[in-house]
Amino acid sequence: MSAWLPVAPCTPQTCARHTGAVRARLPAVLLLLAGCAWTLLGVACALPVRPLPGAVRTWLVRRWARGVPRAFGVRVAVRVHPYASAPGGELVVANHISWLDIPLVAAVLPGRMLAKSEVGRWPLLGRLAGLGSTLFIDRDRLRALPGAVAAVAEALRSGSRVVAFPEGSTWCGRGSGGVFRPAVFQAAIDAEVSVRPVRITYRPAGAVAFVGDDPLAASLWRVVRAAGHTAEVEVLAPVPAGEHAGVPASGEPGRRALARTAEAAVAGTDRTTTAPRAVAVVAQTAVASDRANRPAVSVHH
Repeated sequence: MSAWLPVAPCTPQTCARHTGAVRARLPAVLLLLAGCAWTLLGVACALPVRPLPGAVRTWLVRRWARGVPRAFGVRVAVRVHPYASAPGGELVVANHISWLDIPLVAAVLPGRMLAKSEVGRWPLLGRLAGLGSTLFIDRDRLRALPGAVAAVAEALRSGSRVVAFPEGSTWCGRGSGGVFRPAVFQAAIDAEVSVRPVRITYRPAGAVAFVGDDPLAASLWRVVRAAGHTAEVEVLAPVPAGEHAGVPASGEPGRRALARTAEAAVAGTDRTTTAPRAVAVVAQTAVASDRANRPAVSVHH
């Protein structure tokens, strides 16, 4: 089995269930149309905005990404731990539960996504990913792994922010998630950049889970039918990759130690990233009650 192909025990039948309030069909259909229309707008605008200055392009990406969960009827809350920004690239790693994870991270820390090559062949979303400078990897061939790591390292050295979901598969969000695969962390060590852990939590966790062989259409319909969903995004303190270069005292290769540190931070078992120094929630808005046109996500660095 390839190192890029972990297997999650989660299945749509056992994990992707919603037992709370349910929207009526008509409001759900309207949300589905709104969400798809907003996504199509991103596809249509991806190519025209590429020549724009980087700061303007980043602002537009954030605005679009903020609107995706909002359009599908999901509230969003963001929490950012204080940190001193450093020049150069950054590797962002997060747990993986749903297709919603991608716009949620992009709304806070937009960057080049790391995705499996199959995503590039998806209708609409594949084109959007390609126009967004996504780094595609071939997870089926272990021999392609060193090349993928080298490509990520080169992107980080060039100053890009790269976003990865190192669990390698989606997990339903009930209980513990998957193990962070160490390969992508080698790229951070090689490029000598920091790793930024991000914790994503959905409350309740059931309907948003996109696991196993779940069809995308079925997942979209579950999300818009389920009422009262909130997505919580917590940006945690950075982990300097340089501290894990070589073989540390634990005897583990640096990339494995770095992966374990980031995984512990995301899981909330690392006290240094769960201290009460975190900034309070800076935005929590509902689709139905957003009368003041406030953004679904608002982050202040």
